[in-house]
Amino acid sequence: MPQIGWFELLVIIIVAILVIGPKDFPIVLNKIGSWVGSFKRFFSDVQKNVNEITNLEEKDNKKDNKKDE
Repeated sequence: MPQIGWFELLVIIIVAILVIGPKDFPIVLNKIGSWVGSFKRFFSDVQKNVNEITNLEEKDNKKDNKKDE
C-alpha cells in the first residue's frame, strides 16, 4: 500500500486550495471533519454492538455448559 509523505500531502493541500478557493477551504475541511467523525461514531457503535452480541453468546454457552455438568 503506498504511503503519503509530507511532500505529497502538501501538494494535495495546495491543489485543494486552488480548486476550492482559499475562502471556502476551511468550510470544506470542517464538513469533511464532521463526516469523518460521524463515520467513526457509526463504526464504533457497530463494533460495540458486535462485542455485546458475542459476549451474550459466550455467556449463554457457559450457562449451557454448566447445566450439562
